[in-house]
Amino acid sequence: MIQNTPVAVADFSMSVRIHPTAIVELGVEIGSGSCVWDGVHIRHSTRIGEECIVGEKTYIAYGVVIGNRVKINAFVYVCNAVTIQDGVMISAGTIFTNDRFPRATTVDLRELRSSDPDHHTLPTLVQEGATIGAGCTIGNDLSIGRFAMVGMGSLVTQSVPDFHLAIGHPAKSVGCVCRCGQLLTRFPADPEALTCEIDCPTCGLRYAIRRGQVIELTPPL
Repeated sequence: MIQNTPVAVADFSMSVRIHPTAIVELGVEIGSGSCVWDGVHIRHSTRIGEECIVGEKTYIAYGVVIGNRVKINAFVYVCNAVTIQDGVMISAGTIFTNDRFPRATTVDLRELRSSDPDHHTLPTLVQEGATIGAGCTIGNDLSIGRFAMVGMGSLVTQSVPDFHLAIGHPAKSVGCVCRCGQLLTRFPADPEALTCEIDCPTCGLRYAIRRGQVIELTPPL
């Protein structure tokens, strides 16, 4: 069961629905029409846009920025320094990271390291329209491009260009996809060797591929 939330948080629209078991800390901003499901924990100072879905048992750290019409499925871990733009799909079980060399304590093992951001904290940007498949692990100091797609179970250790399909451990670009998600073409062994124009067989949008870069020729108005 979900309900209109009575929780006192900043800029909180009455049209937002929050499950009674969710924890939404003070200072969180959530746009109108968004829905937060059971067992979710959203830390302070996070901003979530309009018409978003945050799936059950998901954890969103403090200071995260999430755009409009974002779908986050169940059991997703979103750490500090992650920015998610409009229209992104993050499938179940995805894990974001923000520290290349994590340690629990100081070098003498006598004190816990602070969880506050420091020079070890590196950002991750997921650009508009991108999809991250189920069970992925996303590295840091990288971006996932516009309308790119990361296949399920992938380990992302470097940036994924716009419209690219990336899969594997570590993830590599194997092809490109349309805005609608349809596979446009598979890449040859060297993606930069491919130059062509192609129509999406599903929605008809047209693209040019130049040395691995995907260019929209007929973007929707």
